[in-house]
Amino acid sequence: MNAFGSLHLDDAHIERAPDGSAVNVLLRVERGALTRFTLPAGVTSRAVMHRTVDEIWLVLSGTGTLWRRLGTREEVVAARPGLSVTIPVGTCFQWRVDASEPLVVVAATMPPWPGNEEAITVNGPWTPSVPKADAP
Repeated sequence: MNAFGSLHLDDAHIERAPDGSAVNVLLRVERGALTRFTLPAGVTSRAVMHRTVDEIWLVLSGTGTLWRRLGTREEVVAARPGLSVTIPVGTCFQWRVDASEPLVVVAATMPPWPGNEEAITVNGPWTPSVPKADAP
């Protein structure tokens, strides 16, 4: 990939992530990719774990809660605009959104997302309430 990439968010393809969030697929290069995730107000994602990718998230808008577990380390953090978090490979995670507005996160994925078989469903602390997997 030697060419420059440019893409406006309005033109980005939308998919459903394995955790149930809506994903705007943005740009990718050989060693990473950029996406935007949106989880609706009052919704809880499915808990998942990534097999081979690391992610860094930045919360753009909305508020909620993020649970993460890696090995014996486990934590719950308040998600709010300006918060950035890491999701290292092998981390189990789940997020839920306050009822007021959607939670919007931009994420860098390294290496680029290889496909939905990347995520494994795990047991998380909350009961998921995401839309059906086939609806964007």
